[in-house]
Amino acid sequence: MDELLTEVLDLQKVWQAQNTAPMKRRGVVVRTEIRTWLREHAQALAVAMDIPLDDVGVEGKDGAGQRAEIAWTRIYSKNRTPSATDGWYIVYLFSGDGERVYLSLMQGTTEWIAGELKPREPAALKKRIEWARPLIEQVAAQRFDLLADIRLNARTKLGKGYEPGNVVAIEYLRDAIPDSGVLSEDLLFMARLLGRLYKATDDATYIPGDLPVEVREATQSAATTANRRSARKGGQGFLLTAAERGAIEERSVLLATEHFEAQGWTVKDVGASKPYDLHLTRGGEKLHVEVKGTTSDGSQIILTRAEVEWQRRFAPDNALVIVHSIELDRTVEPASATGGILHCTSPWTIEEETLTVISYIHRTGL
Repeated sequence: MDELLTEVLDLQKVWQAQNTAPMKRRGVVVRTEIRTWLREHAQALAVAMDIPLDDVGVEGKDGAGQRAEIAWTRIYSKNRTPSATDGWYIVYLFSGDGERVYLSLMQGTTEWIAGELKPREPAALKKRIEWARPLIEQVAAQRFDLLADIRLNARTKLGKGYEPGNVVAIEYLRDAIPDSGVLSEDLLFMARLLGRLYKATDDATYIPGDLPVEVREATQSAATTANRRSARKGGQGFLLTAAERGAIEERSVLLATEHFEAQGWTVKDVGASKPYDLHLTRGGEKLHVEVKGTTSDGSQIILTRAEVEWQRRFAPDNALVIVHSIELDRTVEPASATGGILHCTSPWTIEEETLTVISYIHRTGL
């Protein structure tokens, strides 16, 4: 394995986007030969990641069409991270200048939104890293050579894009790559860290930095309705059941009701029959309240066109209540929702620049 890593680094020094003979050889190494070595460790990797053997995936990529500047080979859970654009995995990343290769605990640095692949915002990647590092801290503390930052010395935008996705990494300098025995030990160590992230991700209803599940569902639904061929590619699907959505909604309406009753309002739940959730009266005053509950940080919510239009009509006698950071317990049946932080905006003025269109209805004239 040490010889394979060294060979790829040598080929990195003569990288070209064209599929030259050296680039063809690089592709064989990262896509086949390194993959073969890693597959020999599949049983041990499965144990380290605490996943079934048939869930262990290994793939190498060096570009489609033109050759990518940064070649890589990754290890992952097929069920959790079928695409390198999504979730967590460990990956060998070869620097653009051929001077170093990293074994990185990495995250997808792009995401599918409404059927389109877009770069994740650096701030979002940072939030995910800040969520992940405490989860692996106990095991990671066993080593003193883990790096928080990696330097790929890439010239291309795509190559540079990997750097902010790194959680922790082990660096191997070209002239000091250890033997295969040490590389195997390092690989299984990193697989243990990855297993911890997989367990935490399985239990989480929201990871900071991710799009809120409601936004992912709405954009996915819009893309599917529009018959986008890539609508389901790389996405995590609809992560909330109807019962879970109901629990979140009930929790948010309860907290909103208590909030307004404490201020002397008489509260009526009209969500089943009106285009808003709560109708409030207090003396001669009235208020039309839209309530949104979410397990996310509340920075983005989904509004229907009707909700926007009616709230604009109601203003200034209106309010938006967001109950964010709700905790969803899926270990009980039915799922229960607890906690939540309430934020109220009243009067609520909906500015056009705060809205993002998910889809359109187009009159074709046929």
